[in-house]
Amino acid sequence: MAKKNKLTKFSENIASKNVIESGKPIFETIQGNWKDFFGNNNQIVVELACGWGEYTISLAEKFPNQNFIGIDIKGDRIWKGSQYAQKNRLDNVAFLRIHIIEILDLFGESELDEIWLTFPDPRPKDRDEKHRLSNKSFLEKYQHILKPDGWFRFKTDNTELFEYTLQVLTDFKIKDHEFTFDLYNSPLLEEHHGIKTKYERIWTEKGEKIKYMKFRFLID
Repeated sequence: MAKKNKLTKFSENIASKNVIESGKPIFETIQGNWKDFFGNNNQIVVELACGWGEYTISLAEKFPNQNFIGIDIKGDRIWKGSQYAQKNRLDNVAFLRIHIIEILDLFGESELDEIWLTFPDPRPKDRDEKHRLSNKSFLEKYQHILKPDGWFRFKTDNTELFEYTLQVLTDFKIKDHEFTFDLYNSPLLEEHHGIKTKYERIWTEKGEKIKYMKFRFLID
């Protein structure tokens, strides 16, 4: 039954206009053309490793005059956000099914206004550093697709990953960098717009402090 259900979700993703994935003609032409896809010139915000898209959806509901794209490789997860967006007529939402390492193939240079990285897998083992979504290689990709004054925002419950990311950032020229190891007791609290994901609720209920940072890459 579970397998059949997943196949049904995949089939519905194929039929959904707000899901961009390999095999659809638009997948080959979307790079640099996201504003045409949305049909407006509004700002474009991406959530990396979005899961079922709860943060993407919540941002889209709060900011109807911006466009939001959730990225994840799991089609059955994206399906949930896609269906919610369609049922609630959120035309400012899309979902992109890719491995994030492919991101430069789907976005043009300086195409994005903002990127959110929310509660990614911390990949704590040293051998998995290459998979951490805040390592140097990934940050270089994000820098390429962000506008010169575009924001990068990062939330996590994992202290080690947060400290690792702060260290990685010493290799970059950045500006307007602010961070906190305790978001809910910080002046930066309002910047998460009151949105709590499932995992955020789980970890805060366990007493874990939420870490948050924001910065913009400095262009020479």
